[in-house]
Parts: sequence; C-alpha cells; structure tokens
Amino acid sequence: MIETTAALEDACQKLAQSEFVTVDTEFLRETTFWPELCLIQMASPDLEVIVDPMAKGIDLAPFFALMANSAVVKVFHAARQDLEIVYHLGKLIPHPIFDTQVAAMVCGFGDSISYDQLVQRIKNVQIDKSSRFTDWSRRPLSEKQLDYALADVTHLRDVYQMLKAKLENEGRTTWVAEEMAVLESAETYDMHPDDAWLRLKSRLRKPQELAILKYVTAWREREARARNVPRSRVLKDDAIFEIAQQQPKDSEALGRLRTIPKGWERSSSGAAILEAVNTALALPKTDMPHAPKHVHTPEGAQSAVELLKVLLRLTSEKHGVAPKVLANSEDLDKIATEGENADVPALQGWRRDLFGEPALKLISGAVALRFIDKKVETVDMPA
Repeated sequence: MIETTAALEDACQKLAQSEFVTVDTEFLRETTFWPELCLIQMASPDLEVIVDPMAKGIDLAPFFALMANSAVVKVFHAARQDLEIVYHLGKLIPHPIFDTQVAAMVCGFGDSISYDQLVQRIKNVQIDKSSRFTDWSRRPLSEKQLDYALADVTHLRDVYQMLKAKLENEGRTTWVAEEMAVLESAETYDMHPDDAWLRLKSRLRKPQELAILKYVTAWREREARARNVPRSRVLKDDAIFEIAQQQPKDSEALGRLRTIPKGWERSSSGAAILEAVNTALALPKTDMPHAPKHVHTPEGAQSAVELLKVLLRLTSEKHGVAPKVLANSEDLDKIATEGENADVPALQGWRRDLFGEPALKLISGAVALRFIDKKVETVDMPA
C-alpha cells in the first residue's frame, strides 16, 4: 500500500515506462455529491500497486501526471465513474484510454458485461466477490480486501491484451476509438447546472412549469455541489415537480405543498426556492423552455420498429457485436419515423455501414426479411 508522495512518484515513474497501465478506483458516494476516493489500483505488465489517497499528507500529483501522459494507454473497465473522479480531483481526463467493457461489446461479449464475467470468459478465472461491498474508507484494510482490489487491475492486463489483439485482427480498432472520444470529452462529466433539468423524467408540458423546473433544479444542483451532498438530500424530485406545478410565489404557498417538510418554507433554502420560482415566472414567454413537439407517428411505424429489432438482432449475431453498441430503442423509433433524416448514432460512422444502411433499406422496401431453414435472413427486393 503506497502511503507517501515519494513512493507514489517512484511507482508512477516505473509505470510510465510501460505501453499501458490498467487502472481502477474504489470510492464511496452514498452520502456525498462528489465520489470520495478511497483506493487507486494500477498495474503494468511487471508492476502492481495500490495507492491510499486517504493517507495523511499524500499528494496525488504523480498519479494525475501519469493519467495525462499521452505515451501510456490507460485501461479501465466501465470507465465513466473512474474518469469522473480523476476529472473532479485532477481537473483532467486521462488520455489515451481503453475501456474493456466497450471493447468487449464490440467483440461480441454481450451488452455491458461485468468485469468478473469478462475475466471468467477470457481467463476462465472465478473472482472472489465476497469483498465487493467493503467500506473502502475504513482503515486498516485486510489482506483479503486488498487482494480483491488488486485483482481488478491484474486480470485486466490479460483482458486488455486479448481484446486489443481481437480488435486489430478484425479491423475494429477505430470502432472503439470513436467511443473513447466520447469518454474523453469534458462535457461527459461536467453538466452545467442549468441543464440538470433535462435529466429529470417529467410529464410537465407548460412553458411556465418547465421554466420553474429548470430554475429550481439548477438551484438544487449548485446547492448539492456546494454542500457535497446527494441531490435528494437537498430536495427530492417529487418536490421539484410539485413546485413546478403549483408555482408557489410566497412562503405561505410553499408551506402548503405536500412534499415540503413543515417549517422548511421559512429556511434559507425555502427563500432560495421562492427566488428561483419568481425569477422563472418573470421570464418573457419567448425565453421559457418548451416541451419537445410531439412527432406524429406514421401509420405502421411500430410494425417497422419490430422489423428493425429483428434486423438488429440478425446484424448483431452476424458480426459478433452487442446490439446495444449498434442501436438503442430510440434509434430504432427515429429511423422508423424519420428515415434518412434521423439524427442518431446508428446512422453515423461504422454503425451506418453495419446496421444503418440495411435498416434504411428495410423500411424503404429495398430489403425484406424472410424465415427459411429455421433462420431469418435478409433478401434484396427487385427494384
């Protein structure tokens, strides 16, 4: 366990001499907005280390320098949360990166395969998962817990090398590179508070309701970040929806709401909520957000979606790529209703070659599906 800056700097210098380094983190997030980093695990082909970021006086600058070193590939499994932690603490995004979960989907290992399942299938090794619910902030950690944590990067070395070779042999390296570009974008981890309302699943439609929803949600986002507490600790989603619908303009009206605790309307948070509500209501109607216009679904579109699902499964099996990588349900809906004009990933890049073009041909009648010899296949239709 590395507990000093000097030891960390020495380890990172050695790791930087390798072509790649596997990385994982252990963190807690149940009671905070930002993840609390508890452990960092790293491994190169000839070195394995565990770093204690909670050690007194340790400076993680050598770790962040390694993450920024463009000569070393940083290998993660399901990288998003690990990258978010590095972005928040180090103000950088590791580059270049390789996410083995994404690569596994491109290589036909199924949708969003877990690390232990991938290790089992590639190395035929069963990982002991009895320590997976460890409180990683507690010290000291047992040898069993440290062994479990280290296994998250030691097996990852072989998984990475196998997937990398498979991608190169099948000419799919650029497919994964496109996905890594999304993970390396700062916008993936730094949503502006004013856009936080877009993540809420709401049936609100009126411009005034949406304006309040936007402003109150933005206040909650800033408050949760400033206090470093989960969003629900500041204000639950149900309360935001009720505030947007009832539009309370003063503390008395706010106090009458079912989702607001008694007396909360007289707190500083209550005052901030009312300020957000009244600011939203004072907006010119032209500046208020509007709900997306309902797109008329053409007759037979749902049947077209069902056919596209069959084609998606057929394409997935033929090319050994997880269906989720090729297209999701929203992609299929938009292709069925908007055709060539659908602005979806399935009609871009390598996905268009594999699935997008056949999908457009299917809905245009240029290609048909038929069941023969106990299997489904595509058939070109005469012009």
